[in-house]
Amino acid sequence: MSATTKPVLLLIPGMLNTAAVWDGVAAALAAEAEVRIADVTTQDSIAAMARDARERIADVPASTPLAVCGFSMGGYTAIEMVAGDTAPGRRPDALALLSTSARPETDEGRAMREKTIAAIGRDFGKVIQGVATFGTAEATHADAALMARILEMMRAVGPEAAIRQNRAIAARTDRREQLVQLAGLPTLVMCGREDRITPPPLSEELAALLPRARLEWIDAAGHMTPMEAAPRVAELLRGLLGQARPAPA
Repeated sequence: MSATTKPVLLLIPGMLNTAAVWDGVAAALAAEAEVRIADVTTQDSIAAMARDARERIADVPASTPLAVCGFSMGGYTAIEMVAGDTAPGRRPDALALLSTSARPETDEGRAMREKTIAAIGRDFGKVIQGVATFGTAEATHADAALMARILEMMRAVGPEAAIRQNRAIAARTDRREQLVQLAGLPTLVMCGREDRITPPPLSEELAALLPRARLEWIDAAGHMTPMEAAPRVAELLRGLLGQARPAPA
């Protein structure tokens, strides 16, 4: 693929993620795409995350294929980018939503997040240990090196950012009606078979909302799919990049 046609791929991390969540995926696709990674650790709302993510691709020419992939909270951010009320600037030519959901937070979910925020204030290390264990498949627990990398990444995010992220997620907007209207956007929905944080039915619902969505399952993976199954995620994104065709001028 020539330099003039090399697509741009924007990867958006999830909650408690640094850019390191995408290390394996980015490395696998580096020869085929210009990979950029958004930062979602400093903002206090999903809308602000979407605004900053759009700035990361503001310089991409209309003639250059552009794909956006959001993981978990990054999926909420990607949805806001394409379906939000104020979504100016360069729109993606293809979209990937990984281990995420189109639903807004429930009352029960908001109450649980307040308990999580209180727990973060008491013992951040204990909270991330629980998230890392609950968010990965049973087979992943035996991979000590991978579990250590996941914990190291979460620890690097820190408790203050984790609290901001929980509050941003709790206040996210319901964009399901707008997603139905994205008739021309090729979309890939991916989910780990053993995801307990955003269980598979949520991905089924999400794929059903999007007119051009394809749903793909990732075996032997929980919620932390970019790290648990980086080669498979990269393979699926490679196929999506082939569908990222800019609209004619």
